[in-house]
Amino acid sequence: MNKEELFISLISSSKLQGDDGAFINGYVYSKDAFFENIHFKKEWLTYKQIAIKASLVNLSDVIAMNASPKYCLLSIAMPKNISSFQIKELTDGFLECAKKYNYEIIGGDTIANNKLDITMTFISTTKKPIFRNNIKNNEIICFTGNLGESQKDLKKLFRNKKIKKTSKFITPKIRTKFMKKASRYITSALDISDGLFKELERLSNLNNIGYKFFKKFHKNIGCSGEEYELLFSINKKNLRYIKSIAKLTKTPITIVGITQKNKKYKSICKENHF
Repeated sequence: MNKEELFISLISSSKLQGDDGAFINGYVYSKDAFFENIHFKKEWLTYKQIAIKASLVNLSDVIAMNASPKYCLLSIAMPKNISSFQIKELTDGFLECAKKYNYEIIGGDTIANNKLDITMTFISTTKKPIFRNNIKNNEIICFTGNLGESQKDLKKLFRNKKIKKTSKFITPKIRTKFMKKASRYITSALDISDGLFKELERLSNLNNIGYKFFKKFHKNIGCSGEEYELLFSINKKNLRYIKSIAKLTKTPITIVGITQKNKKYKSICKENHF
């Protein structure tokens, strides 16, 4: 158990905790932080890109639970030397995402700080929440998109090299259309924020399952964090529907393998929390 999991286990007193958000009476409440020098460096992104990525990182949790964002509370710790232009860039990014994904920023807080730290709380609605702990034996495990680009581009940035403006590290791809159409067939889901292997370990621990892998995944793919793709399970009989929806929404999907009860899977990736 890493320090993050230890902390959560010590404060967790509710069955509502443990997913990408807490589901209460038709609403999903979720929060994520996006801090300078932890999640990004200002030399890597414009202020508008920072605001957009912070928003998409949070929206990824919302989509993973099959919810639609309605309201957002936004808190920002701003460096004292931030310029009016940079503040305008930030607000442009936040408002652009709010308009695109149809939610309203209803308040929050601002404080002075020595760096830029962003925290967002989303209030979303859903008629069919999708949780992490509903995987059965002999179910198919899949993920959307292609993995590995975020880690590859992060390494480039650390070597002071440039990356493409279209990189997923800059602008994650949120699979809203796919989830909306596929949700009826998905039994469990979460977003890939800490890498494929780590998320597979989470599902393994929650559901008391292991996996029979259909293919080998290189460590560069399995340990690539901040991908924000969907990792999900389905009944085998529904695979053809998922493939059809993936084609219709132009969403690449990869089949990881099939679940096996009463086995456990352990990630081989280096721990990245604390």
